[in-house]
Amino acid sequence: MSLDANRPDLLIGVVGTGAMGRGIVQVAAAGGINVLMMDSRPGAAQEACAFVERMLGRAAEKGSMTRDELAAAMGRIKVVGGPADLKPCHVVIEAIVEELEAKRRMFAELEEIVAPDCILVSNTSSLSVTTIAARLKRPQRFAGFHFFNPVPLMKLVEVISGLLTEDWVCDAMMVIGRRMTREPVRLTDAPGFLVNQVGRGFTLEASHLVYEGIAGFADVDRVMREVGGFRMGPFELMDLTGLDVTQPASELIYSQFFQEPRYRPNLIMRARYEAGVLGRKTKKGFYEYDPDMKPLVPQEAPPPAAYPGHVWVSPAEPQGQQALTELLRTIGAAIETGPKPSANALILVTPFGDDATTCAVEQELDPKRTVAVDTLFPMVRRRTMMCTPLTDHVYRNAAHGLLASDGVAVTVCRDSPGFIAQRIVAMIVNIGCSIAQSRTAQPADIDKAVTLGLNYPSGPFRFGDLLGPARVHKVLTVMARLYGDPRYRPNIWLTRRARLGVSLLTPDP
Repeated sequence: MSLDANRPDLLIGVVGTGAMGRGIVQVAAAGGINVLMMDSRPGAAQEACAFVERMLGRAAEKGSMTRDELAAAMGRIKVVGGPADLKPCHVVIEAIVEELEAKRRMFAELEEIVAPDCILVSNTSSLSVTTIAARLKRPQRFAGFHFFNPVPLMKLVEVISGLLTEDWVCDAMMVIGRRMTREPVRLTDAPGFLVNQVGRGFTLEASHLVYEGIAGFADVDRVMREVGGFRMGPFELMDLTGLDVTQPASELIYSQFFQEPRYRPNLIMRARYEAGVLGRKTKKGFYEYDPDMKPLVPQEAPPPAAYPGHVWVSPAEPQGQQALTELLRTIGAAIETGPKPSANALILVTPFGDDATTCAVEQELDPKRTVAVDTLFPMVRRRTMMCTPLTDHVYRNAAHGLLASDGVAVTVCRDSPGFIAQRIVAMIVNIGCSIAQSRTAQPADIDKAVTLGLNYPSGPFRFGDLLGPARVHKVLTVMARLYGDPRYRPNIWLTRRARLGVSLLTPDP
């Protein structure tokens, strides 16, 4: 079988006209596709159609489309009374409640109505495409077609093939996605698909960090925004989306992957979820909110006025030593250049993965004077430092004052392998590589999905290449060794490319 997805008379049915369904109707009609829309609740489809007209009207007011284009788009939409009216459709998109049996019942009914070559797709965000299709008579023509909310603003759509889906189905849905002016990415069925799976690296690792006492919520958010370049920190993001969405999704992905350690949920998230402390929707989450819904973020204390007499930078990590030395020269620090620090010098180390304690012990440095600085990321908007448990407060304050002396903010975290940004970004890269290794999707599609669906500054492969695959691999290897936790185990896709010194985007032959 096949479908000419470019045919001018293409007719799509949309079942379910809530936030997702009406968004799908809007982008389909605006993209020149005829749409039949229906909902089981009386009047819901009519309400959704009126909503779509208002949204398109606003677009016309802003000049994004003409009044003629608005009229043409609305002329492509028709509200119908029930599934029987979807018989002439070439494709039917389901966007009803996220409940397995409800979806199975709907598709069983549709299968008896539509033509044998009609494609059936689900907008499911968390259920297995293969599982939904398992009871169908023709699972070969079934796929996932996962949009993101709000649909008109989020350009990404994931096209997911189930175990029995035939290639022509996803070929057609990729074309239809583009006709809807979306950016489609193609993948095979996997828990969390692409976006929700990679997103665990950001939120879960941040929660593990705080649970371990390494840093507070605001500290992590500031570092990930101003050091990692993310639009929002992980705790800001979870407050926005709501833990009633994030926590169940995290537990579901962990369960569906048979308790794979890298997806292990965290007690910080679970406790807040059970207490109903969900984020903005409850006016209290990881942050509390004022009446205008502005987060009440703790103010940072001013940096100490202290300044070291002399500073020595360890050569153990040559790239880190070079980056930090260049910064210190611009600040005007008195830098020692000898093979060992003098008796009273502040000792700075620049580890990739190691904690400050490991650096002091393995490099035979005085732990009372040793401070670690994260140089894996640009030190332009914010800098991150950490001390050993024995670092004297005089040297801690001197390091903080020195690094902040040019007006750039400094976050001081407790001793941890990988600091804050190294840990979180390494987990994002590792999960992306595991998806590629399983052949769920191609690296370029994974990067596209992450940048469009999560608004990350880079996808996992681009991130890994920017930072250096070997350095990211070292961060993970060190954390796996120091923590003894398999969740930090580097994926073999990353390991091979790090050893070969090639891009993470290098495909297997």
